[in-house]
Amino acid sequence: MADFVFPPAPQPSVAVSGTEARFPVRRIFCVGRNYAAHAREMGHDSDREPPFFFTKPADAVVDTDTVIPYPSLTKDLHHEIEMVVAIGKGGSNIDPAHALDHVYGYAVGLDLTRRDLQGDAKKKGRPWDWGKAFDRSSPCGPIVPVAETGHPSEGRVWLAVNGEIRQEGDLDELIWPVADVIALCSQAMELKAGDLIYTGTPAGVGALEPGDQVEGGVDGIGEIAITIGEA
Repeated sequence: MADFVFPPAPQPSVAVSGTEARFPVRRIFCVGRNYAAHAREMGHDSDREPPFFFTKPADAVVDTDTVIPYPSLTKDLHHEIEMVVAIGKGGSNIDPAHALDHVYGYAVGLDLTRRDLQGDAKKKGRPWDWGKAFDRSSPCGPIVPVAETGHPSEGRVWLAVNGEIRQEGDLDELIWPVADVIALCSQAMELKAGDLIYTGTPAGVGALEPGDQVEGGVDGIGEIAITIGEA
């Protein structure tokens, strides 16, 4: 056994629906602008842009029903509701025709974003890390195994703040479907069991304030709920 200089951090993990088991998280990949309406609301032409990815640390993940303190350094925290793909079998240069064989299950997640920091980074041509990859920025609901969900290609995606619907779309609006996302991501780096892929958000992203109750879901997969706490 390795002799660490201090105790290692706990393994980040996500609940698995209907069991006491936990899904160990290795990496978190996120697809940018994968819904055309969201790309347009952010000022981009989705028809001319190939997919791109950004990452978050594994320990950014938190369970549903968590109170998340309003993060530091921002005055413009945004919500983004997403379907999450949990990878159960790794690989490199995965063929899109076989990509879905690598999926363990699906979940509902939130890509919380410090939009002001992200916007500043964009203007200066800098990485998005401070806007995207901060503590508790990747809430994730329980993962539902493929045996229960199949591979959803359509279904309502929605988010409400304090009971008011803000985001609403459908999985059939994904510019790059799950099989393509997995294949493209695996061309850049080897995927392994434990990776999560956040597949993109529909239009309607907006700001959150301390005290806000956030709920969202994807039909056929599940729901997620968090509360934004004080800074």
